[in-house]
Amino acid sequence: MITRISALLAAPAFLALVSGCQASPPVSPEAAAPVSVAIVPEAEPWATIEPGGDTLCATGTPFRFHVRSGDPERVMVFLNGGGACWSGDLCDLQTAPTPYTPFAEMDSNNPELLEGVFDEANPANPFAGWTQVFVPYCTGDSHLGGGDVTYTTSADQEVTVHHRGKANVQAALDWVYANRADARRIFMTGGSAGAIASPYYAGIVADHYPQADVVHLADGAGGYRSPAIAGVLAAWGAFKGVPDWPEFAAIDQATASTEDFFRVTAARHPEMQMARFDNVDDAVQQDFLTLLGTGEPVRGLLAANNADLAGDIPTIRAFEAPGNAHTSLRFSRFYTEEAGGVTLVDWVRGLANGEAVASVSCQSDQSCD
Repeated sequence: MITRISALLAAPAFLALVSGCQASPPVSPEAAAPVSVAIVPEAEPWATIEPGGDTLCATGTPFRFHVRSGDPERVMVFLNGGGACWSGDLCDLQTAPTPYTPFAEMDSNNPELLEGVFDEANPANPFAGWTQVFVPYCTGDSHLGGGDVTYTTSADQEVTVHHRGKANVQAALDWVYANRADARRIFMTGGSAGAIASPYYAGIVADHYPQADVVHLADGAGGYRSPAIAGVLAAWGAFKGVPDWPEFAAIDQATASTEDFFRVTAARHPEMQMARFDNVDDAVQQDFLTLLGTGEPVRGLLAANNADLAGDIPTIRAFEAPGNAHTSLRFSRFYTEEAGGVTLVDWVRGLANGEAVASVSCQSDQSCD
Protein backbone atom coordinates (compact mmCIF):
# COMPACT_ATOMS: atom_id res chain seq x y z
CA MET A 1 0.00 0.00 0.00
CA ILE A 2 2.83 2.37 0.88
CA THR A 3 4.39 1.76 -2.55
CA ARG A 4 1.12 2.71 -4.28
CA ILE A 5 0.66 5.78 -2.11
CA SER A 6 4.26 6.91 -2.58
CA ALA A 7 3.99 6.60 -6.33
CA LEU A 8 0.83 8.66 -6.38
CA LEU A 9 2.12 11.29 -4.00
CA ALA A 10 5.22 11.73 -6.14
CA ALA A 11 3.09 13.00 -9.01
CA PRO A 12 3.95 16.62 -9.98
CA ALA A 13 0.40 17.78 -9.31
CA PHE A 14 0.45 16.39 -5.78
CA LEU A 15 3.83 17.94 -5.08
CA ALA A 16 2.27 21.27 -6.07
CA LEU A 17 0.06 21.03 -2.98
CA VAL A 18 2.55 19.93 -0.34
CA SER A 19 5.53 21.95 -1.56
CA GLY A 20 4.11 24.11 -4.33
CA CYS A 21 2.12 26.26 -1.97
CA GLN A 22 5.11 28.54 -2.27
CA ALA A 23 4.58 31.39 -4.66
CA SER A 24 6.01 31.65 -8.12
CA PRO A 25 8.57 34.47 -8.72
CA PRO A 26 6.97 37.76 -7.66
CA VAL A 27 5.62 40.10 -10.26
CA SER A 28 7.13 43.55 -9.92
CA PRO A 29 4.76 46.48 -9.38
CA GLU A 30 6.14 48.02 -12.58
CA ALA A 31 5.15 44.96 -14.61
CA ALA A 32 1.74 44.57 -12.96
CA ALA A 33 0.45 48.13 -12.88
CA PRO A 34 -0.54 50.41 -15.78
CA VAL A 35 1.54 53.58 -16.08
CA SER A 36 -1.46 55.77 -15.24
CA VAL A 37 -2.19 54.09 -11.89
CA ALA A 38 -1.38 56.11 -8.79
CA ILE A 39 1.43 54.95 -6.51
CA VAL A 40 0.23 52.34 -4.01
CA PRO A 41 1.15 53.11 -0.38
CA GLU A 42 3.71 50.83 1.19
CA ALA A 43 2.12 47.79 2.83
CA GLU A 44 2.09 47.31 6.57
CA PRO A 45 4.48 44.59 7.77
CA TRP A 46 3.20 41.20 8.86
CA ALA A 47 3.16 40.48 12.58
CA THR A 48 3.56 36.91 13.84
CA ILE A 49 1.55 35.78 16.86
CA GLU A 50 2.20 32.62 18.86
CA PRO A 51 -0.98 32.02 20.89
CA GLY A 52 0.11 28.93 22.87
CA GLY A 53 -2.65 27.33 24.92
CA ASP A 54 -4.22 24.30 23.24
CA THR A 55 -2.77 25.16 19.83
CA LEU A 56 -0.26 22.79 18.23
CA CYS A 57 0.91 21.52 14.89
CA ALA A 58 0.66 17.86 13.91
CA THR A 59 3.88 16.62 15.48
CA GLY A 60 3.76 18.83 18.57
CA THR A 61 5.62 21.88 17.28
CA PRO A 62 4.19 25.36 18.05
CA PHE A 63 1.44 26.96 16.02
CA ARG A 64 1.54 30.60 15.00
CA PHE A 65 -0.47 32.91 12.76
CA HIS A 66 0.15 36.19 10.96
CA VAL A 67 -1.62 39.56 10.90
CA ARG A 68 -1.17 42.53 8.60
CA SER A 69 -2.89 45.54 10.11
CA GLY A 70 -5.20 47.64 7.99
CA ASP A 71 -8.70 49.05 7.99
CA PRO A 72 -10.25 47.92 11.30
CA GLU A 73 -13.71 47.72 9.73
CA ARG A 74 -12.66 45.47 6.81
CA VAL A 75 -11.09 42.13 7.71
CA MET A 76 -10.03 39.24 5.52
CA VAL A 77 -9.38 35.89 7.25
CA PHE A 78 -7.54 33.34 5.12
CA LEU A 79 -7.18 29.65 6.06
CA ASN A 80 -4.14 28.24 4.31
CA GLY A 81 -3.99 24.85 2.61
CA GLY A 82 -1.39 22.13 2.36
CA GLY A 83 -2.60 18.55 2.00
CA ALA A 84 -4.23 16.24 4.52
CA CYS A 85 -3.81 12.87 6.24
CA TRP A 86 -6.26 10.40 7.73
CA SER A 87 -4.35 7.13 8.19
CA GLY A 88 -1.09 5.94 9.70
CA ASP A 89 0.66 5.67 6.34
CA LEU A 90 -0.49 9.10 5.17
CA CYS A 91 0.23 10.84 8.49
CA ASP A 92 3.65 9.25 9.05
CA LEU A 93 6.37 11.78 8.25
CA GLN A 94 8.44 8.89 6.91
CA THR A 95 6.07 8.74 3.93
CA ALA A 96 7.85 10.48 1.09
CA PRO A 97 6.69 12.95 0.04
CA THR A 98 4.66 13.76 3.14
CA PRO A 99 1.12 14.46 1.90
CA TYR A 100 0.47 17.37 4.24
CA THR A 101 2.23 20.43 5.65
CA PRO A 102 3.25 19.54 9.23
CA PHE A 103 4.93 22.74 10.46
CA ALA A 104 3.69 26.33 10.80
CA GLU A 105 7.08 27.83 9.95
CA MET A 106 7.34 26.29 6.47
CA ASP A 107 7.66 28.69 3.54
CA SER A 108 4.23 27.69 2.24
CA ASN A 109 2.79 29.07 5.49
CA ASN A 110 4.50 32.46 5.14
CA PRO A 111 2.22 35.11 3.59
CA GLU A 112 5.23 37.34 2.87
CA LEU A 113 6.21 34.82 0.17
CA LEU A 114 2.78 34.61 -1.43
CA GLU A 115 1.16 36.70 -4.15
CA GLY A 116 -2.44 37.12 -5.25
CA VAL A 117 -4.56 38.69 -2.53
CA PHE A 118 -1.44 39.13 -0.37
CA ASP A 119 0.28 41.35 -2.92
CA GLU A 120 -0.43 44.81 -1.51
CA ALA A 121 1.65 46.41 -4.27
CA ASN A 122 -0.76 45.30 -6.98
CA PRO A 123 -3.28 48.11 -7.55
CA ALA A 124 -5.87 45.54 -8.70
CA ASN A 125 -5.86 43.78 -5.31
CA PRO A 126 -9.42 43.91 -3.90
CA PHE A 127 -8.06 43.56 -0.36
CA ALA A 128 -5.36 46.22 -0.38
CA GLY A 129 -5.66 48.20 2.83
CA TRP A 130 -7.78 45.58 4.62
CA THR A 131 -6.73 43.94 7.86
CA GLN A 132 -5.53 40.49 6.80
CA VAL A 133 -5.31 37.49 9.11
CA PHE A 134 -3.39 34.54 7.67
CA VAL A 135 -3.93 31.21 9.43
CA PRO A 136 -1.17 28.69 8.62
CA TYR A 137 -2.04 25.03 8.21
CA CYS A 138 -0.03 22.34 9.98
CA THR A 139 -2.50 19.79 11.36
CA GLY A 140 -3.43 17.56 8.40
CA ASP A 141 -7.15 17.91 9.19
CA SER A 142 -8.39 20.73 6.93
CA HIS A 143 -8.53 23.00 10.02
CA LEU A 144 -11.38 20.82 11.37
CA GLY A 145 -9.63 18.48 13.80
CA GLY A 146 -11.08 18.02 17.27
CA GLY A 147 -8.13 16.51 19.11
CA ASP A 148 -5.19 14.12 19.06
CA VAL A 149 -5.37 10.80 17.21
CA THR A 150 -3.03 7.80 17.26
CA TYR A 151 -2.97 5.92 13.96
CA THR A 152 -1.30 2.61 13.12
CA THR A 153 0.72 2.27 9.93
CA SER A 154 0.74 -0.77 7.65
CA ALA A 155 4.12 -1.59 9.25
CA ASP A 156 2.35 -1.74 12.64
CA GLN A 157 3.95 1.48 13.89
CA GLU A 158 1.95 4.00 15.92
CA VAL A 159 1.80 7.61 14.73
CA THR A 160 0.22 10.26 16.95
CA VAL A 161 -1.06 13.36 15.17
CA HIS A 162 -2.24 16.50 16.91
CA HIS A 163 -5.35 17.26 14.86
CA ARG A 164 -5.76 20.64 16.57
CA GLY A 165 -7.28 22.46 13.59
CA LYS A 166 -10.22 23.89 15.51
CA ALA A 167 -8.06 25.12 18.40
CA ASN A 168 -5.59 26.78 16.03
CA VAL A 169 -8.20 28.62 13.98
CA GLN A 170 -10.09 29.64 17.10
CA ALA A 171 -6.92 31.26 18.46
CA ALA A 172 -6.69 33.41 15.33
CA LEU A 173 -10.39 34.26 15.50
CA ASP A 174 -10.01 35.23 19.16
CA TRP A 175 -7.41 37.77 18.06
CA VAL A 176 -9.88 39.15 15.52
CA TYR A 177 -12.64 39.35 18.11
CA ALA A 178 -10.39 41.19 20.56
CA ASN A 179 -8.71 43.55 18.08
CA ARG A 180 -11.32 44.12 15.38
CA ALA A 181 -14.48 44.24 17.47
CA ASP A 182 -16.03 46.93 15.23
CA ALA A 183 -15.52 45.12 11.93
CA ARG A 184 -18.29 45.86 9.44
CA ARG A 185 -17.21 43.67 6.51
CA ILE A 186 -15.49 40.30 6.95
CA PHE A 187 -14.29 38.16 4.06
CA MET A 188 -13.88 34.57 5.26
CA THR A 189 -11.89 32.48 2.81
CA GLY A 190 -9.36 29.70 2.43
CA GLY A 191 -7.44 27.73 -0.16
CA SER A 192 -7.36 23.96 -0.69
CA ALA A 193 -7.67 22.34 2.77
CA GLY A 194 -8.58 25.80 4.05
CA ALA A 195 -11.38 25.99 1.51
CA ILE A 196 -12.94 22.84 2.98
CA ALA A 197 -13.15 24.45 6.42
CA SER A 198 -13.98 27.98 5.29
CA PRO A 199 -17.80 27.66 5.21
CA TYR A 200 -17.78 26.26 8.75
CA TYR A 201 -15.79 29.19 10.10
CA ALA A 202 -17.85 31.67 8.10
CA GLY A 203 -20.81 30.58 10.20
CA ILE A 204 -18.81 30.86 13.42
CA VAL A 205 -17.70 34.39 12.52
CA ALA A 206 -21.20 35.47 11.46
CA ASP A 207 -22.56 34.31 14.81
CA HIS A 208 -20.01 36.52 16.58
CA TYR A 209 -20.54 39.57 14.35
CA PRO A 210 -24.30 40.04 13.88
CA GLN A 211 -23.64 43.68 12.88
CA ALA A 212 -21.19 42.79 10.09
CA ASP A 213 -21.57 41.70 6.48
CA VAL A 214 -19.79 38.35 6.32
CA VAL A 215 -18.90 37.08 2.85
CA HIS A 216 -17.49 33.62 2.17
CA LEU A 217 -15.33 32.16 -0.61
CA ALA A 218 -13.85 28.64 -0.82
CA ASP A 219 -10.88 28.39 -3.19
CA GLY A 220 -10.02 25.03 -4.71
CA ALA A 221 -11.94 22.23 -2.95
CA GLY A 222 -15.20 21.86 -4.87
CA GLY A 223 -14.55 18.51 -6.54
CA TYR A 224 -14.43 16.23 -3.51
CA ARG A 225 -17.27 13.78 -3.88
CA SER A 226 -16.69 10.34 -2.39
CA PRO A 227 -18.39 8.06 0.16
CA ALA A 228 -15.01 7.84 1.92
CA ILE A 229 -15.22 11.48 3.02
CA ALA A 230 -17.50 10.72 5.98
CA GLY A 231 -14.86 8.40 7.41
CA VAL A 232 -12.14 11.00 6.97
CA LEU A 233 -14.21 13.62 8.81
CA ALA A 234 -14.83 11.11 11.59
CA ALA A 235 -11.12 10.31 11.88
CA TRP A 236 -10.36 14.00 12.35
CA GLY A 237 -13.12 14.54 14.89
CA ALA A 238 -14.58 17.18 12.59
CA PHE A 239 -17.90 17.20 14.43
CA LYS A 240 -16.36 17.28 17.91
CA GLY A 241 -16.60 20.69 19.54
CA VAL A 242 -18.92 22.18 16.93
CA PRO A 243 -21.47 24.74 18.17
CA ASP A 244 -24.72 23.48 19.63
CA TRP A 245 -26.70 24.42 16.53
CA PRO A 246 -29.73 22.47 15.35
CA GLU A 247 -28.27 22.61 11.86
CA PHE A 248 -25.37 20.40 12.97
CA ALA A 249 -27.69 18.02 14.79
CA ALA A 250 -29.49 17.42 11.49
CA ILE A 251 -26.35 16.07 9.76
CA ASP A 252 -26.07 12.31 9.32
CA GLN A 253 -22.41 11.90 10.20
CA ALA A 254 -22.30 8.45 8.61
CA THR A 255 -22.85 9.98 5.19
CA ALA A 256 -21.48 13.50 5.80
CA SER A 257 -19.70 15.41 3.05
CA THR A 258 -17.66 18.59 2.93
CA GLU A 259 -20.66 20.29 1.26
CA ASP A 260 -22.59 19.86 4.52
CA PHE A 261 -20.60 22.72 6.06
CA PHE A 262 -22.02 25.01 3.36
CA ARG A 263 -25.53 23.78 4.11
CA VAL A 264 -25.20 24.30 7.87
CA THR A 265 -23.93 27.87 7.56
CA ALA A 266 -26.42 28.81 4.83
CA ALA A 267 -29.31 27.50 6.92
CA ARG A 268 -28.15 29.45 9.97
CA HIS A 269 -27.18 32.61 8.08
CA PRO A 270 -29.30 32.76 4.92
CA GLU A 271 -28.29 36.39 4.40
CA MET A 272 -24.63 35.45 3.86
CA GLN A 273 -23.19 35.45 0.37
CA MET A 274 -21.34 32.15 -0.06
CA ALA A 275 -19.21 31.28 -3.07
CA ARG A 276 -16.46 29.06 -4.38
CA PHE A 277 -13.84 28.92 -7.09
CA ASP A 278 -12.28 25.91 -8.84
CA ASN A 279 -10.32 25.05 -11.93
CA VAL A 280 -12.36 22.31 -13.58
CA ASP A 281 -9.45 19.89 -14.07
CA ASP A 282 -7.67 20.61 -10.77
CA ALA A 283 -4.84 18.04 -10.76
CA VAL A 284 -4.26 18.11 -6.99
CA GLN A 285 -7.91 17.46 -6.24
CA GLN A 286 -7.72 14.60 -8.75
CA ASP A 287 -4.82 13.04 -6.82
CA PHE A 288 -6.63 13.30 -3.50
CA LEU A 289 -9.75 11.79 -5.04
CA THR A 290 -7.59 8.83 -6.05
CA LEU A 291 -6.44 8.46 -2.45
CA LEU A 292 -10.12 8.49 -1.47
CA GLY A 293 -10.79 5.65 -3.90
CA THR A 294 -12.54 7.74 -6.55
CA GLY A 295 -11.19 7.74 -10.09
CA GLU A 296 -13.83 9.90 -11.73
CA PRO A 297 -12.66 13.17 -13.33
CA VAL A 298 -12.80 16.27 -11.15
CA ARG A 299 -14.76 18.15 -13.80
CA GLY A 300 -17.87 16.02 -13.50
CA LEU A 301 -17.71 15.74 -9.71
CA LEU A 302 -17.32 19.52 -9.40
CA ALA A 303 -20.34 20.11 -11.63
CA ALA A 304 -22.40 17.66 -9.58
CA ASN A 305 -21.40 19.22 -6.26
CA ASN A 306 -22.11 22.73 -7.48
CA ALA A 307 -25.47 21.67 -8.86
CA ASP A 308 -26.41 20.05 -5.55
CA LEU A 309 -25.42 23.13 -3.57
CA ALA A 310 -27.24 25.47 -5.96
CA GLY A 311 -30.38 23.39 -5.41
CA ASP A 312 -30.03 23.61 -1.63
CA ILE A 313 -28.65 27.17 -1.45
CA PRO A 314 -30.11 29.26 -4.30
CA THR A 315 -27.92 32.25 -3.42
CA ILE A 316 -24.57 30.44 -3.60
CA ARG A 317 -22.30 31.43 -6.47
CA ALA A 318 -19.58 29.42 -8.22
CA PHE A 319 -16.73 30.29 -10.60
CA GLU A 320 -15.51 27.33 -12.69
CA ALA A 321 -12.39 28.22 -14.69
CA PRO A 322 -10.43 26.26 -17.29
CA GLY A 323 -7.22 24.45 -16.44
CA ASN A 324 -5.68 22.03 -13.98
CA ALA A 325 -4.17 24.56 -11.54
CA HIS A 326 -4.91 24.24 -7.84
CA THR A 327 -6.30 27.30 -6.03
CA SER A 328 -5.84 30.88 -7.13
CA LEU A 329 -6.00 33.42 -4.29
CA ARG A 330 -2.39 32.82 -3.23
CA PHE A 331 -0.88 33.20 -6.68
CA SER A 332 -0.38 35.80 -9.39
CA ARG A 333 -2.81 33.88 -11.62
CA PHE A 334 -5.57 35.31 -9.42
CA TYR A 335 -5.32 38.41 -11.65
CA THR A 336 -5.53 36.50 -14.96
CA GLU A 337 -8.03 33.66 -14.34
CA GLU A 338 -11.05 34.12 -16.60
CA ALA A 339 -14.21 32.31 -17.67
CA GLY A 340 -17.14 33.48 -19.77
CA GLY A 341 -15.51 36.87 -20.29
CA VAL A 342 -15.35 37.50 -16.52
CA THR A 343 -12.05 37.81 -14.68
CA LEU A 344 -11.77 36.18 -11.28
CA VAL A 345 -10.27 39.29 -9.70
CA ASP A 346 -13.29 41.40 -10.71
CA TRP A 347 -15.68 38.69 -9.56
CA VAL A 348 -14.00 38.48 -6.16
CA ARG A 349 -13.92 42.29 -5.92
CA GLY A 350 -17.68 42.29 -6.41
CA LEU A 351 -18.10 39.71 -3.65
CA ALA A 352 -15.84 41.66 -1.30
CA ASN A 353 -17.79 44.87 -1.95
CA GLY A 354 -21.16 43.25 -1.32
CA GLU A 355 -22.24 43.44 -4.94
CA ALA A 356 -24.45 40.86 -6.65
CA VAL A 357 -22.43 38.49 -8.80
CA ALA A 358 -23.56 35.67 -11.07
CA SER A 359 -22.14 32.17 -11.25
CA VAL A 360 -19.57 31.71 -14.02
CA SER A 361 -18.56 28.44 -15.64
CA CYS A 362 -16.49 27.46 -18.62
CA GLN A 363 -18.58 24.27 -18.65
CA SER A 364 -21.71 26.21 -19.52
CA ASP A 365 -20.27 27.48 -22.83
CA GLN A 366 -17.89 24.57 -23.55
CA SER A 367 -14.83 26.81 -23.23
CA CYS A 368 -12.99 24.70 -20.64
CA ASP A 369 -10.69 23.05 -23.20
